[in-house]
Amino acid sequence: MTVQPTDPRAFLYGEGKLDPERAAALTARLLERCDDGELYLQYTAREALAFDDGRLKTADYARDSGFGLRGVSGETTGFAHANEIGEAAIVRAGETLHLLDPARGPRAAPPRGNNRHLYTADNPLDAVPFADKVALLEAIDAAARARDPRVSQVTASLLASWSVVEIVRPDGFVATDVRPLVRLNVGVVAEANGRRERGSFGFGGRHLYDRLFDPAGWNRAVDEAVRQAMVNLESVDAPAGEMAVLLGPGWPGVLLHEAVGHGLEGDFNRKGTSAFSGRIGERVAAPGVTVVDDGAIPDRRGSLSIDDEGTPTRETVLIEDGILKGYMQDRLNARLMGMEPTGNGRRESFEHAPMPRMTNTFMRAGEDDPADLLGRMKRGIYAKSFGGGQVDIVSGKFVFSCTEAYLVEDGRIGAPIKGATLIGDGPSVLTRVSGIGNDLALDEGVGMCGKGGQGVPAGVGQPTLLVDRLTVGGTA
Repeated sequence: MTVQPTDPRAFLYGEGKLDPERAAALTARLLERCDDGELYLQYTAREALAFDDGRLKTADYARDSGFGLRGVSGETTGFAHANEIGEAAIVRAGETLHLLDPARGPRAAPPRGNNRHLYTADNPLDAVPFADKVALLEAIDAAARARDPRVSQVTASLLASWSVVEIVRPDGFVATDVRPLVRLNVGVVAEANGRRERGSFGFGGRHLYDRLFDPAGWNRAVDEAVRQAMVNLESVDAPAGEMAVLLGPGWPGVLLHEAVGHGLEGDFNRKGTSAFSGRIGERVAAPGVTVVDDGAIPDRRGSLSIDDEGTPTRETVLIEDGILKGYMQDRLNARLMGMEPTGNGRRESFEHAPMPRMTNTFMRAGEDDPADLLGRMKRGIYAKSFGGGQVDIVSGKFVFSCTEAYLVEDGRIGAPIKGATLIGDGPSVLTRVSGIGNDLALDEGVGMCGKGGQGVPAGVGQPTLLVDRLTVGGTA
């Protein structure tokens, strides 16, 4: 079979490279002793432009390609990779699999086939001239400085990638996905009376640059970054102690992602190291709390038409009305636990073996009016946006810093606060949810998730949430 030059697969199969028939034959031969596995082929082009201090500081472009060959026998995985897509390199990689014990049981069935496409196959890097990208960053810089004389520094960046992947299995199954990804970030520093504060905003997804170049879109990013910096210029020291916390909709779902989501991934539960291990069917959260992972939302940053094992993504209900319903699974852990793969087998690149990972993980909306939730609070804080945090995946214990938060007294939002951190553990937080807003929002498309040394794009979300008790580490 000859791959046409206009076919994205030409970046994987072409002159001097493998052809599809030979790839299938090699995979069948090299994995014949294994329970499961695949040949994962990938080509990626990426760029990053950064405008800082009034000039273009970075303009990087890179492309790479390669393969990862994985064989699975029982609980043992053999994996090798190379940045050369060629028969000789794949055969050498197959020597690694000789260390595996021969398969003893029936071979794993292939994923269910599908031809669904959740995003365009067009390449965002080629759709816009370089000069236009630089001009956009210049316009953002000028617009942010014009918003307020207190803006002293502006950073704007464009990031994009375009990836072609193909999964070839020993049973003849072949699946291909073409994945665009773009992102715009705006950051500002504001200065007044000897004080400096920051604000930032970004958005993106699996689509082309056109949404980022829309003036309504990038002006909103500028407005939000400047607004947050100005709010923080007026902030006072955060209180400390245990108190009620109102979490805003959208991006604050990153707390749910880290503190709870990782504990619902199949590998931790198979090994018994998660706080949720062996608890399917038990109450793990307050009534009304429903948490899902959905990798099948069109154009979202965390979405995939198929995961990195070829399994179609889907909506997976993890917690329903407070009851634990299931876990996110890749093929290996699903097979060993007697469950179905959920389309959550993900890898950073061809250099990595897949593992169960989140896609777009969020809490569904409730029925409460967010204003009513605020009105219930006597004293506490309203956390609108988060920055960095640290999480112990096994226990779910977390520490998150707030990048925008406010005092709440007698049901009213008061002064903005600085230095607030939220301290707790995911399983306990879920049981202390006393109000769930009707205003579910997903994040703007900027999230990255790290696990086991691998980073993948991910989405988060939630409605406004009232948590009765949470430890706040402050500066007051």
